[in-house]
Amino acid sequence: MALLFTVMLVTAAGNTAMQSVMPSIGTALQVDDVWISLAYSWSALLWVVCAPFWARRSDKRGRKAMMALGLVGFIVSMLLCGLALYAGLSGWLTAVWALIAFAAARSLYGGFGSAAPPAVQAYVASRTPRAQRTQALSLIASSFGLGTVIGPALAPLMVLPFLGFGLTGPFICFAAIGLGALIVLRWRLPNDEPQYAARGQAVAYSGAPSDPQGGLEPEEAGEPPRLGWLDPRLRPWVFAGFFGGHAQAMVLGIAGFLVLDRLGLRDTPAEGAGPVGLVLMSGAIATLLAQWGLIPRFDLGPRAATLWGIVTAALGTVVLAVASDLHAIALGYAIASLGFGLFRPGTTAGTSLAVTRAEQGQASGIVASLAGASYIYAPALGVWLYGRSEWLGFGLIVVLCLVVLVHGWFRLQADRDLTKERS
Repeated sequence: MALLFTVMLVTAAGNTAMQSVMPSIGTALQVDDVWISLAYSWSALLWVVCAPFWARRSDKRGRKAMMALGLVGFIVSMLLCGLALYAGLSGWLTAVWALIAFAAARSLYGGFGSAAPPAVQAYVASRTPRAQRTQALSLIASSFGLGTVIGPALAPLMVLPFLGFGLTGPFICFAAIGLGALIVLRWRLPNDEPQYAARGQAVAYSGAPSDPQGGLEPEEAGEPPRLGWLDPRLRPWVFAGFFGGHAQAMVLGIAGFLVLDRLGLRDTPAEGAGPVGLVLMSGAIATLLAQWGLIPRFDLGPRAATLWGIVTAALGTVVLAVASDLHAIALGYAIASLGFGLFRPGTTAGTSLAVTRAEQGQASGIVASLAGASYIYAPALGVWLYGRSEWLGFGLIVVLCLVVLVHGWFRLQADRDLTKERS
């Protein structure tokens, strides 16, 4: 279990470390902020397309092989991304070509890195009795959350000017850490011959497991009917997840550039990695607080978590919009992240409870596609609007949250009814 925990933690930490330094790198390259956000779009699209393929592939090729493939994709992507950006910062490539090379290298993560998370989930599910499975999968899910805290905390320490890497240091360091994880995985992980039936499942573009119970084997016999996004049972949850997910992606896209602007660090972008990392770390801690503390402590159901979460996220966005110093920015981002930390599990659980157990795999795939779709263009749109007018960017986020709130208030099923249907 520790090895699987490590695989998820390393990839999550590496990705959030990268996000914490990219605004500074874009400023140093003198590239418009929106192009930095768009550089992730192709990778996100590939994740949406490839994650279900690798989830099915793990059923045939084995989980361990898919985990190794995912780690190789992560390592090569991080290394090539770092080299491309280093070439741009050093003047070997123009800013445009450096960014194109970065986007191409990042696509390796979307295409191949997406193989690891569903394989990890299926590996745990196939080797765990039902009584222990939810707890085991929840532990794996928590590794991703912990990685989002560790990544921004380590990123400023990995900016290594004395070695010549500068702002690309986190890319090189996490590629090396990923290589170590790959070696240990190949050497120490037992064979993955399933002891219990389970299927690989697609997970969200972020890499976070979308449903801790998603690896359970179906209890109904036969092949379930094919689910679609517009299935009447799923439609309210898909609507909430789609628009709320876009709001979350916009907040994440804007946050790093907001720190540079409000703290006056555009002229000294190398100094921005620390403050941006601190803000992202505060948000990650708030997300963990929501998922590890508030949801179990108050026994929040899907509808309650979704509605309370989206209200809290809107409040945090307003605080973020008016914040003028680092502490206020971190507070606003933390409040927004707390809200989205309630909202995401709420919509995921609602989608799961709305369908039969035999349809859980398809429902999980829809959740994964929704999350990935949010990162195709929403961050770039948010940054573009923010660049034109700060109030346009933040205003759209608040409007999306209010749309989800009003729609959810009238359309989402009551928690009592969802629980009754499940039993």
